[in-house]
Amino acid sequence: MYRLLVIGFIALTYAIWGYAPAASASQEDRSERYDEEQNWTLPHTTVIIDVGHGGIDGGASHGSTLEKDINLAVASKLYLMLRSQGIPAIMNRTGDYALSEENRWHNTRSRHRKDLSQRRQLTEEIGSELLVSLHVNAARNSTKRGPLVLHQNAGESALLAFCLQDALNRQQATLGLPRLGEPFYLLRRVDQPSVIIEMGFISNAEDRAMLTNPAKQNEIAHAIASGIRQYKWVAH
Repeated sequence: MYRLLVIGFIALTYAIWGYAPAASASQEDRSERYDEEQNWTLPHTTVIIDVGHGGIDGGASHGSTLEKDINLAVASKLYLMLRSQGIPAIMNRTGDYALSEENRWHNTRSRHRKDLSQRRQLTEEIGSELLVSLHVNAARNSTKRGPLVLHQNAGESALLAFCLQDALNRQQATLGLPRLGEPFYLLRRVDQPSVIIEMGFISNAEDRAMLTNPAKQNEIAHAIASGIRQYKWVAH
């Protein structure tokens, strides 16, 4: 209270005598620094790693083997690998939880829609060059195997998909081609170049052994990182 009275008295004195003190150099510096601090910018990264499923949503499964766990394991390795190579990256899930639980703004009863919209929201809040969404495939035909990369109906996304598919084909000795993922929500609603990577088939014994082996998971992450670097080199 005393401090407020003193400040009020000084202000009244200035008003009566018709003058104001000149701003000191330090005051001007502080003012400039304050202005700079107000020019907030959104955080920015190069790669958003969308870790598929999580929490109550286990994704595809085979016995006790769950897609959500494979996605997180590979994503964690990919994150560290990209960062070590000087490529800024973030993960939208770092543990076993559902992103739908964090969504308090989408007024819908559908947990699945809340989950997807929460994933898209991150791409709007954080500037990024591209998004890779990690998943595991499944099929009734247990002989189906190999990676599949789905892309948007846009040139840069298709280029990213081809680079990733090529790297994963070499890693897994397959000959698959990327495909247009038109029905998928993320690929339709995210603006930046984005892809969905189906890293293999959990329903195939050979792929499942690869997907659950930490050393092989590291190989998958290495192939994805290689594809991203190849894309950046060609696109930029």
